Amino acid sequence: MTVNINGSEKRDEHGNRLENRGRLLVKCPDGPGIVAALSKFLFEQGANIIESSQYTSDPAGGTFFIRIEFDCESLADKRQKMETDFETLAEKFKMDYRFAYGGDRKRTAIFVSKEPHCLRELLWEWQSGDLQTDIAFVAGNHEDTRGIVESLGIPFHYIPANKDIRKQVEEEQTRLVEEYDIDVIVLARYMQILTPEFVERYPNKIINIHHSFLPAFIGARPYERAYNRGVKLIGATSHYVTNDLDEGPIIEQDIERVDHRDHAADLKKIGRSIERRVLARAVKWHLEDRIIVHDNKTIVFH
Repeated sequence: MTVNINGSEKRDEHGNRLENRGRLLVKCPDGPGIVAALSKFLFEQGANIIESSQYTSDPAGGTFFIRIEFDCESLADKRQKMETDFETLAEKFKMDYRFAYGGDRKRTAIFVSKEPHCLRELLWEWQSGDLQTDIAFVAGNHEDTRGIVESLGIPFHYIPANKDIRKQVEEEQTRLVEEYDIDVIVLARYMQILTPEFVERYPNKIINIHHSFLPAFIGARPYERAYNRGVKLIGATSHYVTNDLDEGPIIEQDIERVDHRDHAADLKKIGRSIERRVLARAVKWHLEDRIIVHDNKTIVFH
């Protein structure tokens, strides 16, 4: 949760100043001395490590992944020098890396169609302070959710969409994304296929929720098909969007057990509950820089 002190200075629930909070995400070939080198570097920069998680894909020549969260006094003044100094270390270990900062609040756009359950969950998490983001706008290809959105002071943009006008639609969506300086796009049950050009413009910045436990029941009417098959488990999957439909890197999944007493309408109700929590968790982890994408997989430090 984020709180404001004197109307401007942002602190977390423990009173720590967010502008002094930094995150470093690294992936590189595994080898000895990486953790020691990273710890030494941050110590020399005057930073205190407050959270660290690491993973090696294969101890015998695999890939090493690490997320470090640190606190550093006057970080806003030091960050440029810190990143410049880090280049030497990164080159030595062949690191693919990224710094992120608590003072840089990410800006989110939400795309939605008719069903409001995922949108409502995101808005609730945002209102409660559990999504550290500014929701800049919501774009819908139906008007159904306008009232929900505008009641919270968030701009709502109605952009009718179908396959025949997809290019014009995405031109307007792109204009809005650039105008509002968006960092992440969330598809909260947005029932339109994005073009390859749009997806390529925002790699690993579009998060989708799929109404089944992928890869099962891809396509339309998943709950009806699940009911007809007599499934015992249903679930939902949140993933980054790529141009391989519903096959992007998976961020989060969850399931619930069902049985023969549950009809298609029951499965849909249960499924919506799963979708809401799975999407909210995926977005939260993205906003907190807890995800490293590697090939078509994710390493999630939560």
